[in-house]
Amino acid sequence: MKPARITRHLTAPTQWVQLPWGEQSQLMLEQELRPWLGKIFGFHLLKIGNLSAGLNTEECAISHQVNIAQRGDNLQVQADPLHLPFAEKSVDACLLAHELNWCSDPHRLLRETDRVLIDDGWLIISGYNPVSVLGMGKLVPFLRKHPPFNSRMFTSVRLLDWLSLLNFEVMYRRSFQVLPWHKQGGKMLSTHLPALGTMQIIVARKRTLPLTLNPLKNRKKARQIHSTVGATKQCQDAIKIPKHRADNPHPHDSV
Repeated sequence: MKPARITRHLTAPTQWVQLPWGEQSQLMLEQELRPWLGKIFGFHLLKIGNLSAGLNTEECAISHQVNIAQRGDNLQVQADPLHLPFAEKSVDACLLAHELNWCSDPHRLLRETDRVLIDDGWLIISGYNPVSVLGMGKLVPFLRKHPPFNSRMFTSVRLLDWLSLLNFEVMYRRSFQVLPWHKQGGKMLSTHLPALGTMQIIVARKRTLPLTLNPLKNRKKARQIHSTVGATKQCQDAIKIPKHRADNPHPHDSV
């Protein structure tokens, strides 16, 4: 397995039309996102990367949507996604549309999104599937230098492992568009062989587990019974018997 972090700089496309079959891929990704956008509520949606900014997310209930990237058009914030200029736990949802495919340090990017997300915040990730016809294209020498074959492709198993380390709960994941050049993405093949889809999507939520210090030990302390040693002496001290009654235990017999 190749390391996640690389030193080589990758240049991501700034628009979907710069990718082969990019417009079809954009429409199909928006179709996959549509059922989930209506379930996301909050105040701030962060769309990281130019491809994320190019997606139509008007159906999302979050009205304040911020596009951020290092360069490109239609951006509200121009900054490095590896150094997001936002405070901790200040964003309700983050969208990473194919951003990991052109990222030199995907671990750091996921940690940054985890840092700015609030508890129970939403994270949507999309990208290329290496187990697909596009993944096979990376084996062809003259295609490796052109997008999308020059991108980094991670399996869904690897992405799920990274998310589990950050305590994300995966709500939905799916691969689709088996044939990217087809208008419907190969509807029959996508139905029967979804694992071969060229694109994959993951919807997850950030979970924060409460810190519990050894609950079994606390339970034992609650059930602890104090020792009865010295209980008789404590009772005698509490009940003081007069001296004359102690000398004559049967006062009625003397009368």
